Amino acid sequence: MTLTCDETVPLDERITGALVGAAVGDALGGPVEGHSPEQIVERHGGRVHGIVGPWHGDAWRTARPAAPYHKGDGHVTDDTLMTHALVRVYAAVRDHLDAYAVAEHLVPDLMTTPRWIPELEAEAIPLQRIFLAEKWLVARLHHGHVDPREAGVGNIVNCGAAMYMAPVGLVNAANPAGAYAEALDVAGAHQSSYGREAAAVFAAAVAAACAPDATPDSVVAACLSLAKDGTRAAIESVCEAASRCTDFESALRPLRAAVAPYDTVGPDYRAPSLGARRPSRLHAIEELPVALGMMVVAHGDYRHAVLGSVNYGRDCDSIATMAGAITGALGSEIPPYWAKAVAEASRLDLDAPARTLTKVTREIFARDVSRRRAHEAAFSRIGG
Repeated sequence: MTLTCDETVPLDERITGALVGAAVGDALGGPVEGHSPEQIVERHGGRVHGIVGPWHGDAWRTARPAAPYHKGDGHVTDDTLMTHALVRVYAAVRDHLDAYAVAEHLVPDLMTTPRWIPELEAEAIPLQRIFLAEKWLVARLHHGHVDPREAGVGNIVNCGAAMYMAPVGLVNAANPAGAYAEALDVAGAHQSSYGREAAAVFAAAVAAACAPDATPDSVVAACLSLAKDGTRAAIESVCEAASRCTDFESALRPLRAAVAPYDTVGPDYRAPSLGARRPSRLHAIEELPVALGMMVVAHGDYRHAVLGSVNYGRDCDSIATMAGAITGALGSEIPPYWAKAVAEASRLDLDAPARTLTKVTREIFARDVSRRRAHEAAFSRIGG
């Protein structure tokens, strides 16, 4: 049966579900990131069904390519660090964001304030943990003084911007078009082409999942109504394939086959081709279509969607982050023992960002209503 979100689920629970759900998915996917479903089965003696340790066990400090990051044991990765950083930007601005907010608030946050980094097991500035595609923000905006609206041009086209865009969807809860437009602006400082497009569509998916009568089908429909070019085609292809699958085990190969024509990375995730991650109107990132596909396979159930995303492998921490955010916003329960274990292992209060964003979201909505009424009054006076 397809999950239908109970319309009595309040805003604060949807925001908590999305942000905690994203963090837990991130932590479950981190230790198997970059590997195939077959390699995951060989390493763990079967499918992953919860929190597992590092791929290389106690040798994680020196084993390549993961070193020096402790990926596993319930540690969140840069997906969650960036998501929480964007929540802090909303807390500072207390209004809708744009690319300039990234330059004025997000970049200084990444550069100047030491925070606990679970994978490093130490306090450090987030810049020391984030990936090259996110370091681009600092290089272009802080050192290069590039116009924030254009700073994403030239960066690796990947899921870097999309992976932390859930807060934009939550601020625009039940307004997918508004989330899409805001995320497109915000992500312009970070990404171009289908990387930027995926960030906008992911935000729209989270916003659509917050609607009172939301279902997996309505979330996909909202995404398809807004997505462009290869991103739209990839979502349509993957979700169509997902609709024929009975569980995540039966979906692993079909979803990969459905997204493969649009994915530039290729079959070997660790050895992408020279054409990988370059701008194109024909292609899409892999992570968002697969996350939506797993949501469809799971009928909106959080646990099933996240475990499917984790066992898919490849960039599975980001896939599980997205699937977790969307199904969490739909109202599906996150296993409490997962959330508790991830919070304790990562030394993070996973509920605090949600409390902050809920308060800010209500403030922004009140501002939106006031601005809309002022526009209505002005338009009426000129004979509209």
